[in-house]
Amino acid sequence: MLDCPLCKAHNEQLLWRDNDLRIILADEPDYPGFCRVVWNAHVREMTDLDPEARVHFMNAVFAVEQAVRELVRPDKINLASLGNQVPHLHWHVIPRFIDDPHFPDPIWAPARRAPRAGGVERAALAHALATRLA
Repeated sequence: MLDCPLCKAHNEQLLWRDNDLRIILADEPDYPGFCRVVWNAHVREMTDLDPEARVHFMNAVFAVEQAVRELVRPDKINLASLGNQVPHLHWHVIPRFIDDPHFPDPIWAPARRAPRAGGVERAALAHALATRLA
């Protein structure tokens, strides 16, 4: 789709990709390790994928969750597949901390407190994903 921002990768911090999907580090400094798993083809809903593709997609989401848990050590992980504003199939894998700006609310809610300090090494996350998805 011509106007879809997820159909063409641009200015993304790519962590891993294959022919079907890509995993990117989101530009969300308040949420170190926040990743998006994006289906490469323009697809709107999970049920538009065949069962094998669904399993492949979710295995990637679970691999990201596991890698982020090990490297970032969040208090909780949020998984979200919304697509209301961008109807292109993608999952958000969001590490949450009890002292993050929005906890316990969704990250899209008004902030409750100032951002926390922290980060994640992109190379370490990319390596962890490559190991899990090989």
